[in-house]
Amino acid sequence: MPTQKLRDSVSLTINKDRMVMSRSGFHGVYPMIYAFFDEDGELLRAPIVASVEAMIRHHVNGLAVLGLASEVNKLSRNDRLKMLDWVIEANAGRLPLSVTVAENNIASQIEFCRLARERGASWLVLQPPPVSHIGEKQLLEFFSAVIDKVDLPIGIQNAPQYLGIGLSNSGLLELARRHANFLVAKTEGTAIAIERLVQETEGRFDVFNGRGGFELPDVLRAGAAGVIPGGESFDFFVKIYDAMKDGDEAQAERHYKDVLPLIVFLEESIDHLVIYGKRVAALRLGVDAGGIRIPSTLCTPFGLSAIRRFAEGMPRL
Repeated sequence: MPTQKLRDSVSLTINKDRMVMSRSGFHGVYPMIYAFFDEDGELLRAPIVASVEAMIRHHVNGLAVLGLASEVNKLSRNDRLKMLDWVIEANAGRLPLSVTVAENNIASQIEFCRLARERGASWLVLQPPPVSHIGEKQLLEFFSAVIDKVDLPIGIQNAPQYLGIGLSNSGLLELARRHANFLVAKTEGTAIAIERLVQETEGRFDVFNGRGGFELPDVLRAGAAGVIPGGESFDFFVKIYDAMKDGDEAQAERHYKDVLPLIVFLEESIDHLVIYGKRVAALRLGVDAGGIRIPSTLCTPFGLSAIRRFAEGMPRL
């Protein structure tokens, strides 16, 4: 079982008294890698590897895989491990790797955590089980049972608007009090909600927000340690994060304005983000976007023309 030594060993970095960067040691831009499929719905390796190489080339702070934007709900365990192995091989230890654990029971989550750890995951993000209308006490016990058996830094995906279930701020604080290695909350909140979360949980863990990078400068001002966006605009988010870290807020806002129209277009829903964001990524990478794995939202001709316009206005990755 992880001990208090783990929490004592992590560092708190403060940059110019502006932003708390990290208690866990992880911070910055961790793009979620899209899953690409061929015309038969089987995983495609080449565009996944190309995504990893582009992310490293553009100096992201880390990589993330097997989250909602990776269409993890459509992947079998074998698929998840295959995609994870491809990412780990392509990364070759160059960047820290966050792996989402989406198994739907305690034993399976513990087992997948072990497999991810053995393969080289740096930290893990646990999704809640796909059960709605249960009490917070039961959800806390679920996460605690998994965290007790995992000797890695742990994050919790707290996105009830997408998953139908989540913890309150007080619930997250209780989890941090119980477990020294619960170090990250992966949220999908507004900047105002992030500021409240940081204040109400006493800064006991880092916050990585999603929402495709929406409000990123303000999310960082609110106290978030980083962002886990989709895998199509990470170069812009690196520029925003680096400018904020250096105290150049005006430059960060300029970079944010450059990418904001695409963020607005993509953030209709997770399905919308995946089906269109993946195609923006493919166009910018110069790779074939491949097919889909059904069931899937389908692109419309108008939507495809929109994302081609966005991609044409952005540099190649």
